[in-house]
Amino acid sequence: MLRLHKYILTQLLPSSPASTISPLHRLISAVAPAVFPNPSFAVEDYLVATCGLTRPQAAKASARLSHLKSPAKPDAVLSFLAGLGLSTADVAALVAKDPKFLCAKVEKTLAPNVAELSRGRFRSRSILSKLHYYLPLFDSSEGLFRVLKRGAGLLSADLERVVKPNAAFLRECGLSDCHIVKLCIVQPWLLPSSMERIRAMVARAEGIGVPRGCKMFRHALHAVARLSNEKIATKVEHLKKTFMWSDAVVGIVVSKFPSVLLRSNQMLQSKSEFLVSEVGLEPTYIAHRPVMLSYSLEGRLRPRHYVVKFLKENGLLDRDRDYYRAVMISEKEFVEKFICPHKEAAPHLAEDYAAACRGEVPSSFRFT
Repeated sequence: MLRLHKYILTQLLPSSPASTISPLHRLISAVAPAVFPNPSFAVEDYLVATCGLTRPQAAKASARLSHLKSPAKPDAVLSFLAGLGLSTADVAALVAKDPKFLCAKVEKTLAPNVAELSRGRFRSRSILSKLHYYLPLFDSSEGLFRVLKRGAGLLSADLERVVKPNAAFLRECGLSDCHIVKLCIVQPWLLPSSMERIRAMVARAEGIGVPRGCKMFRHALHAVARLSNEKIATKVEHLKKTFMWSDAVVGIVVSKFPSVLLRSNQMLQSKSEFLVSEVGLEPTYIAHRPVMLSYSLEGRLRPRHYVVKFLKENGLLDRDRDYYRAVMISEKEFVEKFICPHKEAAPHLAEDYAAACRGEVPSSFRFT
């Protein structure tokens, strides 16, 4: 969050750092009390009296500032903001949206950015109006920062003519605001992009068999965002060749796991060789459980295969036990179900499994 504040403030500050520290800022900084716990300090009252929040806003915001025991830090932040020329209404709106802004360190976090400022592309009013839109959309400043730090044009894009229409169109496609934000984090150019580009991306997602409104649609958009139709066709051909799948089967795989289009050919080849040749799975079995292709070969697929095979070979596990069920569960659940119950019969199993996860093959896992 503090990094977001640094980024935004560098956009808000004027080009002359020296002019940003107003007499009011210096005065408040000079009289700000040392940071000592103050048992009588009431955060909610402070937000109302000093920050200009309404009582309902303050009640909601104070829950995120319950750790504050003194007004020293928020006083310093408010004086800094006053020095930037932000009005009381601007400050109140900012604090209401993101109460933890008051916890920023002025000397270590905010003030240094004044000296680093080298340009003033945006006026504070423009930035504030955009923040009023983006912060509720992203739900947190951390999420917004993840997009901003990747050089996205959110702060320079036209809010009314570009960003809002794009967001509205994505909602029409069945995406929630949460899904839009998740897409923006991995595709930071999304909202500032042209409508034509987004419509083309949606068409490609539908073209791989994932209709609007279904739960995989967001993943399909992510998968095809930077892929042309030609690249998609090439990847489909590779999947058919690598896993011996038909066109119809590849269609099932891609619709269930669109991200397979982003997996490297080398990775797909190595997992095909392992799952088909070593584990002995049928290609159609894999096709109906394509999420297996997202799991780490060395960190998950291979070590768990060793454990399952060891247990079956030693009569400790039903030979009909499905491999996929051993792979899909969490690490904690796998250990509880496949390692812990066999501590007495196989006392070194946990150690051997840990070694397998490190890329080693203990002698007990070397089957002939």
